[in-house]
Amino acid sequence: ILILTMIGTECIIGIIANGFIAAINTAEWIQDKEISTSGKILLFLSVSRIALQSFMMLEITFSSTSPSFYNRDAVYDEFKGSFMFLNYCSLWFAAWLSFFYFVKITNFSYPLFLKLKRRISGLMPWFLWLSVFISLGHSGFFKNVYTVHCNNSLAIPSFNSTKKNYFTKTNVIDLVILFNMGIIIPLIMFILAATLLIISLKRHTAHMESNTTGSRDPSMDAHMGAIKAISYFLILYIFNSVALFLYMSNIFDITSFWNILCKIILATYPAGHSILLIRDNPGLRRSWKRL
Repeated sequence: ILILTMIGTECIIGIIANGFIAAINTAEWIQDKEISTSGKILLFLSVSRIALQSFMMLEITFSSTSPSFYNRDAVYDEFKGSFMFLNYCSLWFAAWLSFFYFVKITNFSYPLFLKLKRRISGLMPWFLWLSVFISLGHSGFFKNVYTVHCNNSLAIPSFNSTKKNYFTKTNVIDLVILFNMGIIIPLIMFILAATLLIISLKRHTAHMESNTTGSRDPSMDAHMGAIKAISYFLILYIFNSVALFLYMSNIFDITSFWNILCKIILATYPAGHSILLIRDNPGLRRSWKRL
């Protein structure tokens, strides 16, 4: 009960943080009749994480209170597939947010980059919806990874009956392939965006040193802020990816310490990153202080 309460509390904190981000950007959309590109990405990201953490609470509730329903093959596959779909969406949207920061902040002079810089705002909605369909396609294959078996021979002491004992057979090779197919492109986007931002910052710093003005440089602050935001996410997502793979592979018993730790990490990541987004975004930070 204590563990379920802890995971539920993390999910509720995440839902509140993401609900706040979604509400602020929706209010901006309604008030101004339009929304900034970063606001669109944050709206997609926050809604996906609200759905993810709500779904986590739903899955934990069903697996704890109704194992006979949860462990039906079709139901189990749907839960795992839906869980991966929401995780993939969250990863893609966060990757596009970092990619957008990189495009808007850096000042490379390559023609293709300059063309992308001009068109990024119009292309981003298409990228976001494409990510949804890619995530849906990848998650749909997870129904072939699991087979749930039931053993009725576990006797219940002091009762003239037996208890159903469920165990899941996981095709680990298929899981590894599908898991990596779903995360590899967004993670490459993160690494490239972070690397190119650092290169751009280095070039900008060298330019400022040769043209010292003695004033605070907004471009350097923007570079540092974007690099910090991407770094936070990469660190959090590395832990989350390991926990997600271990949780999905079913190598630990459902009541074991390591399986519970994986669930805690999975609940912590979207809540923690959303709190960092609020802290590091000036508009969201001001709105939170007013609230």
